[in-house]
Amino acid sequence: MTISYNWLSEYLPVSVDPERLSRILTSIGLEVESMSPYESIRGGLKGLVIGKVVACERHPNADKLSLTKVDIGAENPLSIVCGAPNVAVGQTVVVAPVGTTIYPFNGDPLTMKLAKIRGEESQGMICAEDEIGLGPDHGGILVLPDHLKAGTPFSQHFPVYTDTIYEIGLTPNRMDAMSHMGVARDVCAYLTHHDKKELRLRPVSVNSFKAQDQSLPIQVELLDTEGCQRYSGVSITGITVAESPQWLKDRLLSIGLRPINNIVDITNFVLHETGQPLHAFDASALQGDKIIVQQVKQDTPFITLDGKERKLDASDIMICDAVKPVCIAGVFGGLGSGVTNETKNVFLESAWFHPSRIRKTSFRHGLRTDAATRFEKGVDISQTLYALKRAALLIKELAGGTISSDIVDVYPNQEEKKQVAIKYHYLKKLSGKSYHPDTIKKILEALGFEVIKDSIDELRLSVPYHKPDISLPADIVEEILRIDGLDNVEIPQAITITPSVENDVDGKLKEKIAQYLAGSGFREILTNSITNSAYYTEEQLDGTVKMLNNLSAELNILRPSMMETAMEVISYNHNRKNDQLRLFEFGKTYSTTGIGNYREQMHCCIYLSGLYSEGSWRAAAKPADLFALKGVLTRLCASLGLNALKLQETDLPELQPGFDVYAGKEKIGTKGQISKAKLNQFDIKVPVFMVDLDWAAVVKLAGSKKLVFRELPRQIAVERDLAMLVNRSVAYGTIEAAIRKANLPKLAGYRLFDLFESDKLGADKKSVAINFSFLDEEKTMTDKEIDALMQKLIQSLEKETGAEIRKS
Repeated sequence: MTISYNWLSEYLPVSVDPERLSRILTSIGLEVESMSPYESIRGGLKGLVIGKVVACERHPNADKLSLTKVDIGAENPLSIVCGAPNVAVGQTVVVAPVGTTIYPFNGDPLTMKLAKIRGEESQGMICAEDEIGLGPDHGGILVLPDHLKAGTPFSQHFPVYTDTIYEIGLTPNRMDAMSHMGVARDVCAYLTHHDKKELRLRPVSVNSFKAQDQSLPIQVELLDTEGCQRYSGVSITGITVAESPQWLKDRLLSIGLRPINNIVDITNFVLHETGQPLHAFDASALQGDKIIVQQVKQDTPFITLDGKERKLDASDIMICDAVKPVCIAGVFGGLGSGVTNETKNVFLESAWFHPSRIRKTSFRHGLRTDAATRFEKGVDISQTLYALKRAALLIKELAGGTISSDIVDVYPNQEEKKQVAIKYHYLKKLSGKSYHPDTIKKILEALGFEVIKDSIDELRLSVPYHKPDISLPADIVEEILRIDGLDNVEIPQAITITPSVENDVDGKLKEKIAQYLAGSGFREILTNSITNSAYYTEEQLDGTVKMLNNLSAELNILRPSMMETAMEVISYNHNRKNDQLRLFEFGKTYSTTGIGNYREQMHCCIYLSGLYSEGSWRAAAKPADLFALKGVLTRLCASLGLNALKLQETDLPELQPGFDVYAGKEKIGTKGQISKAKLNQFDIKVPVFMVDLDWAAVVKLAGSKKLVFRELPRQIAVERDLAMLVNRSVAYGTIEAAIRKANLPKLAGYRLFDLFESDKLGADKKSVAINFSFLDEEKTMTDKEIDALMQKLIQSLEKETGAEIRKS
């Protein structure tokens, strides 16, 4: 949401410094994400001065250049080389002296320097319109009226509109703050409470509104009262569609809106002023002088203002005349019914449309308009008449129109204000602070609440229409805390902490893994469980949980896998030269087999990218790879008592290569290298490796393991090396299985320390060297005992893998 400081200040009864206003907005829950100066012309014309051309002659070394002397009110005139064809003695011009920075209409800023052009010194520039950002014209230098005095700053002749613009982050429930008046109301409540003054919002009066004649009455009929609960309108005749005045254009441009014409600009202005969307129809295009709000048949064709034909849905709320649809209610107008340069009479609409139906229509047709984003969050149904009168008076003032009908206000089922009761002890319990009853009432009344009943222990309130999200006592507590300031909540002397559950295996294992990974140099990430369906194929989207009320078009499903949201993080870091990544995340994925049948699954995911270890004088840098990832996985699982890990190759399109991870006979997850296709989707240029553990399976297996601590052995382990030739197709996992099958209790451990491949070894052969360590905790092992154990290992390896033992 974009807010203009100048615009907002019009509704405040006192002046507030921009910096303080920024702090106030953040304090009341309207977090200021950015605060930036605005100038209607880049650079604000700073440094530009008015000059008089006192001499002009042809450049001796260039046919198209002129040597000029320009008086800018200094002791000596400036010598300027000018290439404009229209420069002449006696002209009043705009000059950019040396040191001045100019901001071209299309281009980068340029600072004037003392220069020599074809051998002649130039002490600045005589400027054209496009060179100082006033417009696109580059036909010649800008010639000003003769009465302007040399040396005067150009900005005095051509005032620049300046402002401070705030970008505030709105949560979905804050529809009341989607306008300048709504924000101003909250600021007034804050100032009333903190500055101890009775300050209220200053809306522009519409008391002067009245019908001047009845020459253009238009009937309104509501056939869809569920979709449109209130519809107001008025006719205005004899308007002149033209360019808006500068003040109105400045207001719209400052918040990023492009001015179109005075009528459209007024409706946009009132929308951002009050939060109430409006629509202006060309009255001559409405057949039968009638407006009907209704639903039409499924797949009825309708051409919108952008010239595209759309097939209407039977649930769309449509504004129709006596013959045909003319507008998709609350979303977009129809071609032929909108205001054009030839429009003389308009019918102005101000209505309330059902939020969820507007949202569905907006997404269905891909029309995300300012009006739709407000209607879908709920607008103030009590404000339709004020906004209508405000716009009508502006049209009368700026377009010369005549109000030619009484206001039509169809409101068949008037909505009653909600009532909420809050007990004082509940407020203290939830907020942690004791408030005086008068303080509570002043805050709430400043926000628009009405006190219906005030008893010793309870306050009953009438909720204003602009607060549709307020329905519970907790909501009232939030409003009070918001205005008082969360920083003002007192910290108690004693804090009560609920002890953790003793048998919380899940929580203990998460903490253990997180500590292990953090100690190994990994960083924990937390990504959004709502993601973009565009990341997935149609097949992958089958069974996904779709959002019915998503915050944006890009966040429309609950993630079916952990990979994509993590890839966003990895891509973000790589794009900022943070290439050496070790990340892990605990998170959930979601799926469904139909309405009411939903499943969520917890995962623990590990990601490696870039270098796994940095280089030094002793060793070269090592990039992350599948083996480094396997080492992390093996050590992590060993810390949980899961030692006999097995990898089985699997065919997953996202992992190339990919492996299923087994602990014993139980599958506990997958591991692999993320495919190039998936990397390209996120514009990642380097390999990324991933482990995705099924957390429920890990907890089930690890929870059944009992870790036992024992004394360190008094004996020293004895090591033996064994080298063997095996077929290249034999995986190391097969060798491990053969070692485990030998079932040697005194085998304390083993590790692969050499892998060698060469044609000299034989066709399709490789050499594998493994170090074995043996330990008898009761006594020192003899060579005979160790030789017997090695012989059993050799027999198992020969039988299971076809190994050929290499003799030293």
